[in-house]
Amino acid sequence: MDYPIWDLSIGGGVLIGLVAITHVWVSHFAVGGGLAIAIVETLGVRRKDEALRSLARRSSQMLILVSTVFGAISGVGIWVTIGLVQPAATSALIHTFVWGWAAEWGFFILEVATALLYYATWDKVRPRTHLLLIWLYAFAAYMSLVIIQGIISFMLTPGSWIETRSFWDGIFNPTYLPGLLMRTGICLLLAGAYMMFAALREPDGAARAGLVRLMAGFEVVGGGLALAGYLWWESALPESVRVIFLGESPLVAALGETRGLALWSLAAFALLAVFAWVLPRAQRWPVSAIALLAAFSFFGAQERVREGVRKPFVIRDFMFSNGILVSEIADLNQRGILAKARWAARESDGSPLSMGRAVYRAQCESCHTIDGYLSMRQLVAAPDAGTIGLILEVLHGQGEGYISGQHTERGHIATQKLDYPAMPPLVGTAQEIDALKAYLVSLQPLTTVEVSHAR
Repeated sequence: MDYPIWDLSIGGGVLIGLVAITHVWVSHFAVGGGLAIAIVETLGVRRKDEALRSLARRSSQMLILVSTVFGAISGVGIWVTIGLVQPAATSALIHTFVWGWAAEWGFFILEVATALLYYATWDKVRPRTHLLLIWLYAFAAYMSLVIIQGIISFMLTPGSWIETRSFWDGIFNPTYLPGLLMRTGICLLLAGAYMMFAALREPDGAARAGLVRLMAGFEVVGGGLALAGYLWWESALPESVRVIFLGESPLVAALGETRGLALWSLAAFALLAVFAWVLPRAQRWPVSAIALLAAFSFFGAQERVREGVRKPFVIRDFMFSNGILVSEIADLNQRGILAKARWAARESDGSPLSMGRAVYRAQCESCHTIDGYLSMRQLVAAPDAGTIGLILEVLHGQGEGYISGQHTERGHIATQKLDYPAMPPLVGTAQEIDALKAYLVSLQPLTTVEVSHAR
């Protein structure tokens, strides 16, 4: 709210999602891959098995490219996008967890340094020294996950931090351990799925079957941990969050469907993993590719659900997606939303439509666009202004339900009681809300009668 809104036709949340989901697909392999390579090389050294050491060597190049190159670049991309799209929330997370971020960056430096040294010292140092490097990498990578998971889960379930403002209450929030278990499983299953391709490159048939079975073992164990962690995560959510996407009639049907996609994708992945473990000689790269896509589908869908059920908050029960704090609503209703969003106020010339557009920019544009993602023009495309009044009544907390945003036909809005059960009320003075209503009415397309009169 103190910062201007970055107006994107695809929506700022979609941009963050595209960058973040791409990043977690590779970053979780960077964690699980380090552990898997450490185990594989350790077994290879102890058993004097050259096939295992060759698998670790082939996989280490992928680890370098994924972790220190793409993972690092996409990680920076996340900071850039969240800083532009959600500057207030980014500032809050930095100030709340500054020492957590500092520790995570320290572990990341250790992670990058050991990964580069590990790859550069094949057959140049003693095996024990080489193993020390990869185990240091695995430790640093997992500790990064341990810290980041606390901050990610805090945004959905801050728990007692709302009252205490304690760093440790924020980190060890209600969904921290379930999420950590789930992400640990995802790291392992992604490691197995990625490294399966390296295992299939083993020229010796008997050795290849053993490597495939080992990688399938990582997939099976990881899939089991991911499922257990996911179900535990669901049970740890507050009831007000669970009703959004769980049950026979979830309040947001799209999120319920996304949850179904996640679980079916995990089930498909598990079947393919068991197939590879039982029949390792029958494993081929197309099957491995399908398994990797299923893993991506599960993880991406789960991330979509986690992000979706947090709305309309960016930090639940503390800060809304537009940067308004829960604690300042009463004050802003007295002083006006434009008293806080001065950047938007400067865009107003004092007329009702101009003021309404400024209020819209300050209050709605963090989630909605005019004609793009979550189009406000489509939402208010009703035959008369009555629907506008209903929208404002509902969003102002006076109605019995919430607008679903589903269009029964062009120009009409279905007004059943759906969508977010915690949609925030409009904030501001009566004059500002009336101006916003006038602006929303101006977005409505002209009817056939109005067009004929205009002529």
